[in-house]
Amino acid sequence: MKISTILEKIEENQLFVPAFQREYVWKRDDAKQLIDSLIKQYPTGTMLTWETSNPPELKGPHKYTETQGAVKLLLDGQQRVTTLYMLIRGEIPAYYSPPEIMNDTRGLHVNVDTLELSYYMKTRMENNPYWQSVTDIFQEHVDAFSLENSFKESGRQLDMNELKHLNANINAVKQIVDREFPEQIIPPKATIKEAIDIFYKVNASGVALTEAELALAQISGYWPEARDIFKQKLNQLAEQGYVFKLDFLVYSLLGCMYHLGSDMNRLHGAENLEPVLDESGNTQREGIKKVWDVLDKHVLDYVVNLMRSKAFVDHTDEINSVYALIPIISFCYKKQDSKLPEQQLWRLVKWFYYSQIKRRYVSQLGQKLDQDLRVVHESEKPFEQLLGVIAEERLEILPGDFAGRSISHPLYPLMRWYFKSQGATCFTTGLGLHKNMGASYQLENDHIFPSSELKKHGYSMGNRLKYSLAQELTNRAVLTRTGNRRKSAKSASAYLSEIKELSPGALEKQCIPMNEALWEVDCYEDFLVARRELLAKKLNEYLNSLAIEHEEDYGAASLEELILEGESEQLEFKSSIRWDYQLGTVNKELEKVIAKTVAAFANSEGGSLVIGVDDDGQVLGLENDYGSLNGDRDRFELHLRNILNQNVGQAFVSKFVKVSFPLVAEREICVVEIEPSTTPIILKLKGKTGVDSEKFYVRSGNSSQELSMSEFEQYRGDRF
Repeated sequence: MKISTILEKIEENQLFVPAFQREYVWKRDDAKQLIDSLIKQYPTGTMLTWETSNPPELKGPHKYTETQGAVKLLLDGQQRVTTLYMLIRGEIPAYYSPPEIMNDTRGLHVNVDTLELSYYMKTRMENNPYWQSVTDIFQEHVDAFSLENSFKESGRQLDMNELKHLNANINAVKQIVDREFPEQIIPPKATIKEAIDIFYKVNASGVALTEAELALAQISGYWPEARDIFKQKLNQLAEQGYVFKLDFLVYSLLGCMYHLGSDMNRLHGAENLEPVLDESGNTQREGIKKVWDVLDKHVLDYVVNLMRSKAFVDHTDEINSVYALIPIISFCYKKQDSKLPEQQLWRLVKWFYYSQIKRRYVSQLGQKLDQDLRVVHESEKPFEQLLGVIAEERLEILPGDFAGRSISHPLYPLMRWYFKSQGATCFTTGLGLHKNMGASYQLENDHIFPSSELKKHGYSMGNRLKYSLAQELTNRAVLTRTGNRRKSAKSASAYLSEIKELSPGALEKQCIPMNEALWEVDCYEDFLVARRELLAKKLNEYLNSLAIEHEEDYGAASLEELILEGESEQLEFKSSIRWDYQLGTVNKELEKVIAKTVAAFANSEGGSLVIGVDDDGQVLGLENDYGSLNGDRDRFELHLRNILNQNVGQAFVSKFVKVSFPLVAEREICVVEIEPSTTPIILKLKGKTGVDSEKFYVRSGNSSQELSMSEFEQYRGDRF
């Protein structure tokens, strides 16, 4: 379809964008690259359309009526089409409102001599007739003759060759509207669900949309108002200082409905509209609208107030990962009809703090949410157990943890929350830091020892170590934005002395060492050491004080936790027993690997073999193995035991091997637990020539290693 035709169809209400599409998110560089490619006649991709007389909710003010007949929907390519509409027409297309334009890409200019593209820069373009607005060119406001007059006014005469050159370049821009966009068309007979499935597959091959955004597209297919309803809630939360994206609400729904954070497919089907009943007729899971109603009217606002009142989190910009709120939301949804014990709330806050310090959700988001949400769903006191997961790492904050750390480190927001919990105030305005502040009173960080003063004493970018000390978070105080504007670059000594006199107690509440000798710039590094020690002491005391009277045993690590930790001397993952994921077929050589691993555990200290999980900890499940055996779990276990009986020995397998089939991430996997053998397990494996050979394997680190006969004799003497 020609670009000019696309734009005309938009204006004639023949081409629409469905409501489930995301906002316009392209940036100026994206727009510039698109126009550059079109001028040079490079490929620019395809667009996916669907002609239907039963469209879903449409973006924009236009409402579809049956009298219109079939209309065409733009499913993929709307970012490019919107960019072209804004640059060619100079206006926002009707299907978008101004707030949905995240970046206004209008105002692009082109140098009609070189065809260089750039957004307006006064120093380059003012009084330079070569630079012209792309939109003016498309709208026929620029031609070679008008440029000739502009050059005459500046005292320069263009010759005929120059005019021809400029005219050719102007036409190269104008002819963009005659370029064709290859169009892929979904058949008119497709249902809304089928069209969105195709849209999903097209986007899944690239990086255009996240899994959560694609899930939202599916939700909008069977619940057309969902996107607008969610955005209204986001606006309400933003007014309270809690700014989220739409995908956060999708994660919230998935967590509350399915206790998962990874399998967005669960939200795709229209069956989510109806509640699910158990065999007794009781509601096992509410429909998505009912779940949203509870989140909208009760849970989300409650969680915001909870975080503000007990965790002292006034704004989401204080949080390094907002997804730590998903288990909290899921917990509050689960407990919506009961009063939450104060002890549980403080445990919740303590877990939240540690989730931020340890950056729990910075990587492997889906898997970690799966693990944590399952705990929330199954445990009556989940945050004790979740703290146990984090407690496997060191929880104590040491003074050295602050060394060289900038304000981007998660210890900085914890420091701010602690200050607010102590009733700390802004040094210059005297206002409390813990308030629902307007823009002028948002919190900022301030150098206690000014950068200019430290630079004079060698703490500059020329010395990387000293520069990191100058930027260390322990050289920061927390002020309101207004307070920070009022503060001048006084020396630390003068600044802190003034505050000590005017605001007694203010310095102590922000953990400023009160030894005034440390306030002199010559003692700067001694000041840092003293403040590190003070902060570590106070933060540990504060964290330990939260729900301190209810310490409990956290219990053994769950299988999900072990998978997240990765392979070890006593844990190994195998994708399957016989299905080769690389070849896409059965490979019986893999069965020998299973036997080798079991023998290695038996000859060492025992361990667990997890089948259905790859080396990276991704849960694959057993479906391919089941299919290759034309059976189910029972057939799989029988085949597995036959492999082990033949290679390891039936006597050992029956006594020292236990097989189970737990569910992880809603997929069935197999766990083979092997106890240490009392006698050496020697495998007899056929080689490529068909001749049996004896092999002896042990565990070494996170792998199984073969020992030579000389090594075997020594090992047998030590081990058996």
